Amino acid sequence: MQLDGKRFVVVGAGRGIGLAIADAFVEEGAQVVRMDTEFSSQTAGPNAQVLCDVASRTQVETSFNQAVSELGGLDGLVNTAGIERRVPAAEITHLEWDQMLDVHLRGTFLTNQAAFPHLRAQGGGRIIDFGSHAGLTPYPRGAHYSAAKGGVIAWTRSAAHEWGKFGITVNCVLPAIRTPMYEENVARMSSGEREAHDERMQQAIAIGGRLGDAKTDLTPVLIFLAGEGSRFITGELISITGGLGSTR
Repeated sequence: MQLDGKRFVVVGAGRGIGLAIADAFVEEGAQVVRMDTEFSSQTAGPNAQVLCDVASRTQVETSFNQAVSELGGLDGLVNTAGIERRVPAAEITHLEWDQMLDVHLRGTFLTNQAAFPHLRAQGGGRIIDFGSHAGLTPYPRGAHYSAAKGGVIAWTRSAAHEWGKFGITVNCVLPAIRTPMYEENVARMSSGEREAHDERMQQAIAIGGRLGDAKTDLTPVLIFLAGEGSRFITGELISITGGLGSTR
């Protein structure tokens, strides 16, 4: 039980990566408040669920105050909330640009700020944000997504240096993991597109030739980053990609 007695907020826990992380933390003994814009029956359980739009400061602050009240304190935050839309750079609208940055970059900024005073009062804690290698390398048809994730990476590094004196670590995970959103995108491909996609994955990902599994490949790393063993790791980009990307 590596997280026994720890109290976490996991944002984006309605499905996919966030759901897997929240479930894994509970299995390791943590109390978890799950936040998302909606929940399915999959998330039913002993830990609280709170509806929250991460782009709204009012909702974020209200939701975190509720979560900390229910948990009796806070030891960490994992923010996985995200969306992806593929659009050529020349065709991105103001609305699409704003929506992408609101969810990813504003959402990271607001959730991190909301967690900060509670973690400082606790004497420290863990913040784990979610970036992407798209924030480090060219991402055709996703320039707004790339820009948002690049901002998350920059925010994480700066916040880590400001908040380290309070015992708060801030790290950024860069995952290449299968999600429901990814599976839905693949399902919409033609047979030819899917064949080309699978070939690219085989060439790009050294381990297994396909995106990783949230439960077996991602959550063990998150459990470590959320625990005491990671107390001297902060401001880092943690690449969990099977070799698809690298950081420096």
